[in-house]
Amino acid sequence: MSGIMLNLVCEPGHGGKSGKYRGNAKHDRFLGRRHYLEHKGLLKEKQNKNRNKKIQQQKKNKSKNAQLSGGDRSTPDAIFPKFTSCLPNKTNELPSSANTFSQQSTLSFPSTASTSQRDPTHQAAPRTLGPLKYVALDCEMVGTGPKGCNSELARCSIVSYDGDVIFDKFIKPVNPVTDFRTRYSGVRRQDLSNATPFHQAQKEILKILKGKMVVGHAIQNDFKALKYFHPACQTRDTARIPLLNQKAGLPEHQTVSLKRLTKAIFDKDIQTGKRGHSSVEDAKATMELYKVVENAWEQKLTALSLSAKAMDLALNQK
Repeated sequence: MSGIMLNLVCEPGHGGKSGKYRGNAKHDRFLGRRHYLEHKGLLKEKQNKNRNKKIQQQKKNKSKNAQLSGGDRSTPDAIFPKFTSCLPNKTNELPSSANTFSQQSTLSFPSTASTSQRDPTHQAAPRTLGPLKYVALDCEMVGTGPKGCNSELARCSIVSYDGDVIFDKFIKPVNPVTDFRTRYSGVRRQDLSNATPFHQAQKEILKILKGKMVVGHAIQNDFKALKYFHPACQTRDTARIPLLNQKAGLPEHQTVSLKRLTKAIFDKDIQTGKRGHSSVEDAKATMELYKVVENAWEQKLTALSLSAKAMDLALNQK
């Protein structure tokens, strides 16, 4: 009987260690295919194709990002509006005005600049305001509250630059009067019987003062009685103008009464007699005093204002 040789390939069954064998067989087939492709030179060509695909994909992504960041000018502004920064552009370049100031190293500042700048009632009026009309203001106060300890407005007078009376009325205080101070105020009980109520008078007065240069003597007391504060650059206080004291032969920074200044400069007596002060007379005297030094004082204020601006500019550039 002839012998028969069988060439049997036994495939492993499921379970046991067959999983490992199967994996090894697939790996062997993969290595065989890889060696075949390398031998034919096809593997390198395939890798180059994949690399080119990746490069093209990266270029597309970059172009998309550029469009989203505003690089593409075709993008509608409604979708991506332009942003304008409101922050100051901080550069090392000095403005032209600063360069001009730095070149003028010989600029000198008046010795009275520091003292005048501390006084809020003496500031040069901005040029944007244009020419201002001048008026002089004077108020008389009476006492209210316990023993007349509180001062309230009882009369107000306003005169023009030429001394014409614009406003002169007795004003009824908000609170009951406990001291008329007639010796100084000149106000009597009968003067306030039909007087204008305070709030009504206040409206009329402020309407006159608005936009004007207001001259007064110790004028902060008048504004306090009016419950009002006029712009400092439009206020002139004859009690704080050193040039007036010089004219009167008195210490520059001494606060001198209106009566004393008027007597020293004009040799005129005011506030005489027992009838008390007249706010009209005082307002006229104040305007006349201011007119004596008007040109020199306004020029000085303008010079001080310019030097102060130059000093601020220099400090800001440091």
